[in-house]
Amino acid sequence: MPVLERDPWRFQYFESVPCPDDVLIPTDDPDCWTLYPRHRWIYDKLKVAESQGIACGPHGVPPDRYPVFSKPIVNLKGMGLGSRVIASAGEMDHASQPGHMWMELLRGPHVSTDCAIQDGRIVWARHATGVPWLDGMFRHWTIHAKPFPDLETYLSRWTSEHMRGYTGIINFETIGGLIIEAHLRFADQWCDLYGEGWVEALVRLYAKGEWYFADDDRRDGYSIPLFAAHGHAFRHPSLEFQFRIRAMPDVKSLQVTFHEVKAPEDHPMPPGGFRLAVINATDLDAGHAARRALAKAFPQDQILDQT
Repeated sequence: MPVLERDPWRFQYFESVPCPDDVLIPTDDPDCWTLYPRHRWIYDKLKVAESQGIACGPHGVPPDRYPVFSKPIVNLKGMGLGSRVIASAGEMDHASQPGHMWMELLRGPHVSTDCAIQDGRIVWARHATGVPWLDGMFRHWTIHAKPFPDLETYLSRWTSEHMRGYTGIINFETIGGLIIEAHLRFADQWCDLYGEGWVEALVRLYAKGEWYFADDDRRDGYSIPLFAAHGHAFRHPSLEFQFRIRAMPDVKSLQVTFHEVKAPEDHPMPPGGFRLAVINATDLDAGHAARRALAKAFPQDQILDQT
């Protein structure tokens, strides 16, 4: 399989694509840290903020003004662990922690962008935005067909200045057009929505340093999670039931995103709920219909209403 994928529900995107044995394509930040020592500095969020002139500093250095956003300087586990808004100097005194930083509280759209990079130059980009729900959960993400020209120009300038020598994928998270964090990988949750042949292009980029991808037929895509209440153990729907969901109109894929043999509390999940599955679709209404159908495979009193 061409991709170092730790989540078995995402093997479906990669297992049929041939790849040289010596080519390693990471999807998890700890693997990125190991594979790219020259560029691992990108996981230092303090350095990323400083590189853009954003007001920031480690805990112990007081901000000039509040509120600020506080988070770990390095967090390879993701999920926003340890992040919070700090509203005042008094609150900062109580919240101060070693290894954490503060930065200016940014406003504006929160965008996730996957970029294909050749020697520090962006040669392809695709953007996604989420609809927040409750306590770290999202109703869905939209993977946009349209370009974001201003954002792409900014990311291209930053990448050409700071990422020379790097060839591969970078995922950027931005707020209001400024980078809040970056990853030496792609968003594997919805890579099937990038279009036919994208994984083959990914392999070629890592194997030969070349990017060729026919991207003229973009469509908006939607990645739609199904959540249940915390505190329960769940079983996977039958393979036959899953097949029926995947066969519904405009559904591209179904991921059942938990391990039956692992305790529920051992899964990294947002505070608001336990994610049972994700449906990727090319039509939002069709994706919602598939989610409602999928929910019937689980105890109804434990499903969280996402309508």
